[in-house]
Amino acid sequence: MVSTRIIDSEPALILDGDKKNLVISDLHIGFEHKFSSNKNTIGKNSSINEIISNIKKIIKRENPDTLILLGDVKSSIQNITKTEWRDIPYFFEEIKNSLEVILIPGNHDANIERLIPNDVTLISSRGMIIGDVLLTHGHTMPSENYSNVNNIIMGHIHPVYFDKNSLLNGERIWISIKTEKSEIFSSTKGKINITIVPSFNPYFYATEKRYYKKSISPIVEKIKDAAIAKIVTLDGTIIGNESILGDLI
Repeated sequence: MVSTRIIDSEPALILDGDKKNLVISDLHIGFEHKFSSNKNTIGKNSSINEIISNIKKIIKRENPDTLILLGDVKSSIQNITKTEWRDIPYFFEEIKNSLEVILIPGNHDANIERLIPNDVTLISSRGMIIGDVLLTHGHTMPSENYSNVNNIIMGHIHPVYFDKNSLLNGERIWISIKTEKSEIFSSTKGKINITIVPSFNPYFYATEKRYYKKSISPIVEKIKDAAIAKIVTLDGTIIGNESILGDLI
């Protein structure tokens, strides 16, 4: 039996089973390279040390056994940038000594095996199962072999709430969805719960709607018109339900 708990005011959750697992997604380490190539100025190590510090604070508070990264540790898609060569090994060296680290690669993580230490576990991009939970990045459809799960935890979407008349405009959000399992696994009946994890990187998401570009997920495309949903901010403020889902994902 496993249980999940969103950590208050953090873009992270705890998945408790045989082990206590800390789950985060979408670090996009090295995203500064894109800004520097566009002649924008951004400080050296401007986000990596903040990301490491935030993760360490959560680890100290929650004392998990394992850190599960739901993909997009890198920011570039195919290449490895100079910033990624420097910052990604540094990130893992800073984190891995305090707990086991597992990486489920996302669509930005090509060649990441060249950047991670031997004692970090890199698994298939198809994801991993803990109890009745499938953990995956979210950029591919789950295999029918996983149809016994009742829950999916995924990243990839970087969900953000936009309402220029709201104080919550530009806030990262959690999206919890319940839908028919057959929407994901065509031959299986019953209900399935899907949790979309917000981006952990405090800078790699759009804070204005005009800059927001939706990440396409085949999972989301299957369910967004046939689901019950709850949308909450990091601090737990409920801001909507399935009626606004199409605007968010």
